Amino acid sequence: MYTEVYTTGMNTKFVGVKDFRQNMAAYAKKAQKGDTRFIVVSRNNPLFEISPFDEDVTLESFIHEIYEARSEVSAGKFHTHADVVAELKAK
Repeated sequence: MYTEVYTTGMNTKFVGVKDFRQNMAAYAKKAQKGDTRFIVVSRNNPLFEISPFDEDVTLESFIHEIYEARSEVSAGKFHTHADVVAELKAK
């Protein structure tokens, strides 16, 4: 069973990890259609998200973005989780 939330043109559904594990292919197909993303939770804690890529994303562009991100990390251009949490708390 999942809970549905509607946000900015896309449905967000929360799915238990056990249900997701048992129906992974079905959830992947639903997400691939492009109008639904799934947040997989365990004991009300979000674990990960399944969401569709933008239509213009290709494997080559995705790989290029990964290499760019690795370069930025190597150059020290990143924020840690703790940095983000501290900044959000300050606001």
